[in-house]
Amino acid sequence: MKISQAVGNACTVDASNVETQDSDRATNSKIIYLPGTNCEIKSQALLSAYTSYRVGGAAELYVAPRDVEGLQASLQYAKEHDLRVTTLGAGSNLLVSDRGISGLVIATRHLRYSHFDHQTGRITVAAGESIPSLAWEAAKHGWQGLEWAVGIPGSVGGAVVMNAGAHNSCIADILVSAQVLSPDGTIETLTPEELGYTYRTSLLQGSDRVVTQATLQLQPGFDPAFVTATTRQHKQHRLSTQPYNFPSCGSVFRNPKPYAAGWLIEQSGLKGYQIGGAQVANLHANFIVNRGGAKANDIFSLIRHIQQEVQERWSILLEPEVKMLGEFQAA
Repeated sequence: MKISQAVGNACTVDASNVETQDSDRATNSKIIYLPGTNCEIKSQALLSAYTSYRVGGAAELYVAPRDVEGLQASLQYAKEHDLRVTTLGAGSNLLVSDRGISGLVIATRHLRYSHFDHQTGRITVAAGESIPSLAWEAAKHGWQGLEWAVGIPGSVGGAVVMNAGAHNSCIADILVSAQVLSPDGTIETLTPEELGYTYRTSLLQGSDRVVTQATLQLQPGFDPAFVTATTRQHKQHRLSTQPYNFPSCGSVFRNPKPYAAGWLIEQSGLKGYQIGGAQVANLHANFIVNRGGAKANDIFSLIRHIQQEVQERWSILLEPEVKMLGEFQAA
C-alpha cells in the first residue's frame, strides 16, 4: 500500500464479510460497507465534486470517514487489498487528472470537531474543519492569531501538511502539535520541529501519514469585536485582490524570493491568457481560474505554459504550490 498526500482502537476489516451492492447499474458503481463502522467505500466517485477547481475524473474507490476509527478501518482495507491510498482534504490546493485516481481516495472532510481551552488559549481541532470557519470562531471568542487565515479556502489537515500561510503568517507560527495516523493504524503526536516546516511545505508532503487533528496556540483575552473587525479586514483584502468569482485552487505557484510569482507572470504578459476553459486571472496572475467547462488538462497545460514563459524571460522556474494527482499530458 502506498499513500500520497492530502483515537481509539483500530477496526479490523474482515474482507470475507465485506458487503457489496450495485448502487448504479448503468455505471457499474458499487458501495462497499466496512463492518463495525459507518464507512461506505464508493467506486467511481467523481472527484470534481470534491475539488475547488470543479475538475477531475473519478476515484477508483472513495471513502470519507467520520471518525478516526473509520479512518483506521479504511487504511486497513487498503492494506489488505494492496491499494494505493491518496488523502484528500478540502480539495482546495489540488488538481486531479481527468483520468481520475486509482486505488483508494480517503477524504478527511468529515473529521469535524474543535475544542477551545480557555485556560491555555489552545484550540484542538480535527483535520476536516474549515480554516476560514475556525478563524471566524476564534475571532468571536476574542482570540488573536488566526485572522490571517480567514481567506484560505482549505481544511486544517491540509494547512498542517503544506504549512499554509498568508499576510506573513503561517500555521508553523501557531502549531503546538499535530496528530498523525500511520498506515499500520498507530497514532503519533508531532511537534513543528519534527514536521520540518519550511515555506509552504513540511515532511508530511509525500509521506504515508495522515493528519487527524492539530492543536494551535492562540492569544485569548481580546475584545471579540476588535478581533472580528481585523478578521473582516483580512477577508475584504483577499476579496479585493484575489479572484473568487470563478473556481480556482488558490495560489498556483510558490513565490521565488525575492520575487512574487504573480508579478513575474504579469510582467510576462500572461494575465488573461487562456487554454480551453482555464485562464490566468486578470485580478491576480498567480491564480488560474476555471472560466467554465475547463478540463484538468487545460489547467495543467496552462501551468506548463506559464512556467516556460517565465523561465524564458526571467531564468526562473516557478514551482507549483498546487498538488497534482494522477496522469497529465501537456497540450
